[in-house]
Amino acid sequence: MSEKTATKRAPVVAIMGHIDHGKSTLLSYIRNMEEARSKELNEAGGITQHISAYEVEHTTSEGTVEKITFLDTPGHEAFSGHRSRGAKVADIAILVVSGEDGVKPQTLEALKSIQAGNVPFIVAITKIDKPSANVEQTKQSLAENNIFVEGYGGDVPIVSVSGKTGVGIKELLDLITLSADLQNLTGDPDALASGQIIESNLDPKTGISATCIIKDGSLRKGMFVACEGAVTPVRVLQDWTGRNISEASFSMPVKIIGWNNMPKVGSIFKTFTAKSDAEDFSRIGTGNTKHEIREEKESEIKNFPLVIKADTSGSLEAITFQIDKLASDKFSGKIVPWIIHSGIGAISESDVRVAIGRERAVVLGFNVKVDAPAKTLAERDHVLIATFTVIYALSEWLEAQLTEHTPTIEVEEMTGEAKVLKTFSKVKDKQIIGCRMETGTISVGEQVKIMRREALIGSGKVRELQMQKTKVSSVEAVKECGAMVEAKIEIVPGDKLQAFTLVKR
Repeated sequence: MSEKTATKRAPVVAIMGHIDHGKSTLLSYIRNMEEARSKELNEAGGITQHISAYEVEHTTSEGTVEKITFLDTPGHEAFSGHRSRGAKVADIAILVVSGEDGVKPQTLEALKSIQAGNVPFIVAITKIDKPSANVEQTKQSLAENNIFVEGYGGDVPIVSVSGKTGVGIKELLDLITLSADLQNLTGDPDALASGQIIESNLDPKTGISATCIIKDGSLRKGMFVACEGAVTPVRVLQDWTGRNISEASFSMPVKIIGWNNMPKVGSIFKTFTAKSDAEDFSRIGTGNTKHEIREEKESEIKNFPLVIKADTSGSLEAITFQIDKLASDKFSGKIVPWIIHSGIGAISESDVRVAIGRERAVVLGFNVKVDAPAKTLAERDHVLIATFTVIYALSEWLEAQLTEHTPTIEVEEMTGEAKVLKTFSKVKDKQIIGCRMETGTISVGEQVKIMRREALIGSGKVRELQMQKTKVSSVEAVKECGAMVEAKIEIVPGDKLQAFTLVKR
């Protein structure tokens, strides 16, 4: 890029942090929206579950108008891949921390993504309008987690804000434009556009689309865009509001419709003037995805087959992340979730057919509809279809299903051991003995193993216990007691009685 063509570009800013720490409310205020989200971007369960990208204009203290592109990244732990992508594509990150709760697990994970991407960041303490908010305590929480802000032993810029009242918002935007100026962000308007895919989805009417952030160059209708495994001619180009446009340039979030395959979220895209060049680039590095249908291994492990359908590839990635966590202890004897098929779009008849004939197979949908033929086939062949709009609800439901279907076994758990000191009488199978508890406890009704010189010679059951001629329900170590034991084997002094219970595992 020559100095003649280098042009100042708007910063791309990622909003990152823990779930329910006020990220979306903050962005909604910045966008001058009366509601927390527009109808189009309404999220179930009160949390953001897709990467959203918007452009805003900010008038600085000097009176100049600066554009800023914001990425709203989800805070729930299932969306760690989303947050990592946000940090990689971003020029600046805003680490949001609630003034009520302080640093939380996803706060630290977001920080790791920021640091891994070597992205300059600003700390925004949110919810300061709440009565329970404590800014100084939050700063202390940050310091305890090695996040040292200005005025608290470090040089990380910090600002206290409220997404409801607007307090501190102007100061935050000023800090963003200042950080952008220090980085001297530029782009070449004459270059062919390049950037990153941040979301992709399938619409039954319009086909495959991808949301992209242009980091350099310009994009116009008639060009060809390619990423790993996918290519598209630029015929339908939209800005972040959904308005059709004919061209776009750096720092702009755009949606491109008409891809031949689902673009891989997080992949780099490039623009070409020739279709053949775009197709050549799309073939570089292609390969099978991690969760294609795989061969079933470890025959001793019981599988729980899953067909997954989601509205976007980002959602599918997050669901896969949750399922991987549930499957991580597959050699502990638990049932293992096994993705036999996954895809984007509504649940169709073909998805149900994949599940038919597989024991326990379930079709899971996330933010998608179920086609009428799929419903009919599922009812006829008794295939369970479950749909969700909140990621953690899906995860909790699946975990409950795995627990319910996990086979249980009874194992013996020793509760105590007693040494036989003396025998008194024997009437049929009932024997009166004197013994001393050596470990644990023994209780009336418990089963006992009769051990002689470390060898098992029989078993019995404790019918009564006495201490100092008083009946008791149990005896602890290291007390002596009398016991009535029902056993077919004759007990003799020196034998040991090992009490045990049967526990389901």
